[in-house]
Amino acid sequence: MANGFLIALVIGLPWLGALIVWRTGDTRPERQHRLAAGFSLAAALAALLLLTAPGDSPALTLALGGLFGDFTFIPDGLGVLLAAIATVVGSLAVIFSMDYMRGEAALGRYYALVLFFIGAMAGLVLSGSLLAMFFFWEITALCSYALISFNNDDPKAVAGGIKALLITSLGGVGLLIGALVAYAYTGSYQIADLLAGTEAIPPDVLSLIAFGFLLAAAAKSAQFPFHSWLPGAMEAPTPISALIHAATMVNAGVYLLARFYPAFAEVPGWTTAVVAVGLISALMAAAMALVAQDLKRALAYSTISQLGYMVYAVGVGGVFASQFHLLSHAVFKALLFLGAGAVIHAVGTRDMRQMGGLGRRMPFVRNAFVIGALALAGIPVLNGFWSKELVLEAGLAGGPGWAFAGMLVGAGLTALYTFRMVWLVFYGEPRAALHAHDATPAMRFSLGALAIGALLTWLLAGPLGHLFEATLPHHELHVLSTGELVAEIIGAPGTWLALAVVAAGLALWWWRERFRWLAAMLEPLGRAAEQDFGFEWLNARIAGATIGSAEALRTTQTGLLSWNVAGIVGGLIVVLAVLLLAWGA
Repeated sequence: MANGFLIALVIGLPWLGALIVWRTGDTRPERQHRLAAGFSLAAALAALLLLTAPGDSPALTLALGGLFGDFTFIPDGLGVLLAAIATVVGSLAVIFSMDYMRGEAALGRYYALVLFFIGAMAGLVLSGSLLAMFFFWEITALCSYALISFNNDDPKAVAGGIKALLITSLGGVGLLIGALVAYAYTGSYQIADLLAGTEAIPPDVLSLIAFGFLLAAAAKSAQFPFHSWLPGAMEAPTPISALIHAATMVNAGVYLLARFYPAFAEVPGWTTAVVAVGLISALMAAAMALVAQDLKRALAYSTISQLGYMVYAVGVGGVFASQFHLLSHAVFKALLFLGAGAVIHAVGTRDMRQMGGLGRRMPFVRNAFVIGALALAGIPVLNGFWSKELVLEAGLAGGPGWAFAGMLVGAGLTALYTFRMVWLVFYGEPRAALHAHDATPAMRFSLGALAIGALLTWLLAGPLGHLFEATLPHHELHVLSTGELVAEIIGAPGTWLALAVVAAGLALWWWRERFRWLAAMLEPLGRAAEQDFGFEWLNARIAGATIGSAEALRTTQTGLLSWNVAGIVGGLIVVLAVLLLAWGA
């Protein structure tokens, strides 16, 4: 009962706060700031309390009956970890917004959508029902669209929101089809029933479900070939970028793969496909980050790449490694995005070519950003080092050698684009006359908390592993204490090989003048990366074809009721005929 009450608080408090903040009205902005921060912090506290009392059975049930079944909520280790990330990182983004959004119009709409987003993500990961999961899945898509398009007088923001909605909704179709097919064969929407009952599902049908879920995960987590919506999402206010990239939206796809790995691991070709998606995403996005000039877009490409590591980890059987890296990434990527937000708020541009030397005028932001960057690059002893090495160790033990080699290359590229980004923004000489000031108090609080997290969250490896082991009966997990995990990683040859690759990435940037010949050789690849490897062109062609088809179909809409009725009846006859023929066969 206590767990059920905490789950209700984790989901309900942000939604209640969204309603109250919206009803407060934009004439009282200070009250809106305080209410949003208060409700988000209360939800975060409830989620942290939920971590102390996990379970593997439903703690809250909404009995809807009929075809909908029961909407259940289960506080197992996987769900409560993601709920804690959504609420804690989400609350820090809200606190950061108290200064970042000061003086902005439509504050009630902003905070209402943010709180609604946080509650929906918590509901998604705590759902024990596939149908409930789909319900929250689509709410997160709606919230992301509305927040990316928050500045709705900016055509680029509106276009970015629409692109995100369309691509992630395409993935939602895969999730819905998989859920409906699973219900048809198991008679239940409960996730536990699917995980325990795969033997009752014919192999070809299970393959359909597995690849439908992979489609959903790739679209939601911006993985190849559905990655192109995430850079466009950078038109949102920067705290929203942190929310989407670190706390909510993109984590959902990785969570989906980890949740259902036991059901799909034996499906022919599924794990290979997952590994390939993760590898291609990691390498392609790292190359795009290396040539990006927009600070937020560079971080967006970095997110795609790091999510690729998590997807790869699931594909090689490292479910815990993927979720541990998800935790590390949530902390250091929120830190980087909020640090970027502090920079952009001060200087008024996202173009790194106009920055340089900002570290002298923004020392607090510089120090926090550098901590996040070192974690991203995988430098000991920050959280990103331990979790990324755990991913690579899982790949070396359970994955193909070619994929492991590719991920090592990705580690080197990560170090290279990370050091490039830090240098262009904070070091060297100023390249434009920009006004700059250090972070304001609310910004400092969020940045400081996340910087401490980047330094210390790796210490949770052992407790989280045991939490997963105790509450995920269908998953086979390699669980160690934090000390044993540290000893294993330090003693593994792959760790030192990865560190050598990271050092090579640093060296390439440090002695970049000596390697101009290499840059010249790779210039065609760089131009392709600047053009998103043709995916933006492909998106434009698909959009054009869709619009053209819609224009052609307009001629069928005469506005005459009799013709509309005739079309509906005719379509119904065709569907019935097909069903009768199939039934007779």
